[in-house]
Amino acid sequence: MESSFSPHPSAAPTTTAVALRFGLLAGLVSVVFSLILFLTKMDQSPIRWLGLVISIGAIWLAHNEFKKQNGGYMEYGQGLSIGTILSLVSGTLSGIFTYVYVTFVDTTYMQRAMDIARAQMEAKGDMPSEQIDQAMEISAKFMTGGALLIFSIVGGAFFGFILSLIISAITKNSRPEFE
Repeated sequence: MESSFSPHPSAAPTTTAVALRFGLLAGLVSVVFSLILFLTKMDQSPIRWLGLVISIGAIWLAHNEFKKQNGGYMEYGQGLSIGTILSLVSGTLSGIFTYVYVTFVDTTYMQRAMDIARAQMEAKGDMPSEQIDQAMEISAKFMTGGALLIFSIVGGAFFGFILSLIISAITKNSRPEFE
């Protein structure tokens, strides 16, 4: 005879578990999006900002999943934690992909990006060529695969935190005090 008693009742979800799962998903979607941008040479175009939509959507979906598993409730701090961890994981995956891509797959990427930056500065016409040369020299120090990896991780966590501050304020649903 089967018993309905379960020795391990379903536990409340953890923010880390939800964040890791959605961070991995967001990271994979970001990698595919980045690959498409790299292959179509649109990585310097305004369309790259659609990556922000991926981050916002992932945080929003993760918050909804957490609330679904938690009886419809999520505190502001829980949402902030989910979004920040999710963004850190996603940024790390994206950073690793970008590092591998620019270091081993398309070794000319950095030079092309520098050429585009120079052309944009020259087109503006508000900087003398000496200043442009100086700016390019400084930029070159940060245009390495390792620097991009670090900027992806730190930037992902930072901007994910900022996004989470806003999104958590919208998606939070605190448990009533006298429930």
